[in-house]
Amino acid sequence: LAFRDPWGIRPLVFGQRTQGSNDDDDVDPLSCSGLNGKTASSPPSGGVDYAVASESVALDTLGYELLRDVAPGEAILIEPSQTRSNQEVDAASSLVTMICHDAPVLCPCIFEYVYFSRPDSRMNGVSVYEAQLKMGEKLAAKVRREFGDAHGIDVVIAVPDTSRPIALQCAYSLDRPYREGFIKNRYVGRTFIMPGQRMRRKGVRMKLNTIKTEFSGKAVLLVDDSIVRGTTSTELVAMARDAGAAKVFFMSASPEVRYPNVYGINISSQRELIAHNRTPREIAEKLGADWVLFQDLGDLEDAVRQLRPDLADFETSVFSGNYVTDDVDLAADTGLLSERVAENRGAVEMFADDGSSSSSTRGGGGGVPGEPLLTPMSRKLGSHPDLVLVDDPEQHSSHVRHHPKSSAVAATT
Repeated sequence: LAFRDPWGIRPLVFGQRTQGSNDDDDVDPLSCSGLNGKTASSPPSGGVDYAVASESVALDTLGYELLRDVAPGEAILIEPSQTRSNQEVDAASSLVTMICHDAPVLCPCIFEYVYFSRPDSRMNGVSVYEAQLKMGEKLAAKVRREFGDAHGIDVVIAVPDTSRPIALQCAYSLDRPYREGFIKNRYVGRTFIMPGQRMRRKGVRMKLNTIKTEFSGKAVLLVDDSIVRGTTSTELVAMARDAGAAKVFFMSASPEVRYPNVYGINISSQRELIAHNRTPREIAEKLGADWVLFQDLGDLEDAVRQLRPDLADFETSVFSGNYVTDDVDLAADTGLLSERVAENRGAVEMFADDGSSSSSTRGGGGGVPGEPLLTPMSRKLGSHPDLVLVDDPEQHSSHVRHHPKSSAVAATT
């Protein structure tokens, strides 16, 4: 059974695969469970496998055909297949879909497109990569609105990995060279979800190193997907100056993050947000940059809406403070999230200080190699312990998932 929230805030897609269509996989690890060294029996050739995932890329990887997005308020029940005597499978009767909400409305989280999702995914009928290219065009247009042709940018450098398509298109639109100035250590987890500012600051230097020739003597525009707490951005500006940059400008593909998130993202307190009660000029001073520009919210929405004009509304609460649900008590809800983060933070930081880990911890402590990395909050996310925040350092993708061990849940019918 899979279902999506009535506002479609978080993405969910499903697809199918005919048994025997993937010659490389005699046994699908998501479809057939192992027991005492044996695998569960597979359906006869010609049967249908269904898979449900947060991102379409999971279906691509497993050889499934994307059917469509799960609609807001929709439930999908994958039942055991109905097998006739001649071993033919009635696939139609094994999949049941139903809208289970009286008034569902599609309001997808706009942050999914700019930060969380892989560029090769499709969500709500929109290519993430194409949306990010549009975001880069919007950033370039804002530079020209603010400075005209006298912006003084010599080179555009992306903060790896999620901002690469955005920075590339921004550089193209500004007619400035795009360069790779930061090299990423792929064995360090994402600093955004690390518990505690001290661990985040340490993580940035461990995670990235500079190619000094790309910075030396140049006025550099750094492009990142967002500026949340400012920890990573401050270190990046310092690293650029240490590498010899004459000037450091900073652009965020997202608007200022000013409000907490109550829909599954680890942003629990306004006090920790660098944009809280600060202007862009004050943020630039805090970061040590020459200037800082943020994407306008209208431009961010248009970057996605241009690819699907009927997307009327988005969930933009971290930027606008407007929550699509009518049951949000901001003080109470964010206080509860902050309390739960604090409950786990001490143990996590002690775990890191002991030398056992320098990046993140696994849900439930300890962990098993190959399982997703989890933040402390993800282990106790609201009243839904089965919803977890999956961190994939290699793919640089992280958000609420609906299964603790995989971004795709499959059922064999």
